[in-house]
Amino acid sequence: MITHNDIKKQYDNNFRKQAIFIPILILVLVVLAIYCTRLGTVNTSSRQVVSAVINGIKGNIEDMPDSRNQKIIFLLRVPRVLMAILAGVGLSISGTVMQNITKNPMVSPFTIGISSAAALGASIAIVFGISFFPGTSLGIVSNAFISAIICAILVYKISKILTMSPESIVLSGIAINYLFSALTSTIQFIADENKLSAALRWTFGSLNGITWDQVIMVFIVTGISIVYFMINSWKLNILSSGGDEVSKSMGINPEKLRVSIGVFSVLTTAVIVSFAGVIGFIGLVAPHIGRMIVGGDNRLLIPYSGIIGGFLLLLSDTIGRTIIAPVTIPVGIIISYLGVPLFVHLIIKSKKGEI
Repeated sequence: MITHNDIKKQYDNNFRKQAIFIPILILVLVVLAIYCTRLGTVNTSSRQVVSAVINGIKGNIEDMPDSRNQKIIFLLRVPRVLMAILAGVGLSISGTVMQNITKNPMVSPFTIGISSAAALGASIAIVFGISFFPGTSLGIVSNAFISAIICAILVYKISKILTMSPESIVLSGIAINYLFSALTSTIQFIADENKLSAALRWTFGSLNGITWDQVIMVFIVTGISIVYFMINSWKLNILSSGGDEVSKSMGINPEKLRVSIGVFSVLTTAVIVSFAGVIGFIGLVAPHIGRMIVGGDNRLLIPYSGIIGGFLLLLSDTIGRTIIAPVTIPVGIIISYLGVPLFVHLIIKSKKGEI
């Protein structure tokens, strides 16, 4: 006869077996990042990449005989590769927790209109020049971030009026999403050709021109969010599997948890989108892949989803900048080409019971 202790022991064993792969996957991701950094208009070696990073950190690139190549690697390629990984991680874990708090597997941070709001803010800066830093890239970034935060506040206010249930969050987000999309389309419709082209390029999602300051900011925000999500992972397990009543019986305030998790998710997404543009699909597909591999336990699902997202976005950006070099295809386009068929394939296999 199988006892409760037997089930718990088996569960703990499975958890340990799956958890041990996390550092291995991180190591593989680091190796892949070094390889992807090598690739470009002029390919370099792994030794050159490591040397450029070490010299860049020490601040003595100028003293190196191949200082020009080392500057290209350290100031252009490395920040871009790191941002691809961090953006993939941040968007994926945000999608994972949003699916948990809404109990809807088709939800991501972009479902509540973050991408549309950011696109509106960027379009206002590009087309009308209205921002805190007019005529600069910082103006576009700041507008996109502020618009994303305003969108989140609107969704929160409407959801609060509707009792802050999962359904109210999703429905409010969809409504706000359509509103911001309509406003963005209106601005783009009246824009001249040059400004329209610039606004559309931003909405494609791109990692061109990423700087170390931006990487550090995204790293800090994403790192804090990961820690917070992991601390509350067991609460998310209860909320997603047991619902509000079970959560309350366990001493968890579901409304407060949804708000706090939502805030960190939105902040992470807003920071990433403000620098990288609209990269929406990764926050939906990576959590699904992670769930198919490790199940719904957020102690495993959150890190697995983040690592998978990092892999997907890094590969997508590398393909985009090398497949028809020197022309660069925006990463937002590439991730859709790669992600959609992969997502459909996984869903079909899951329904057939092959996964």
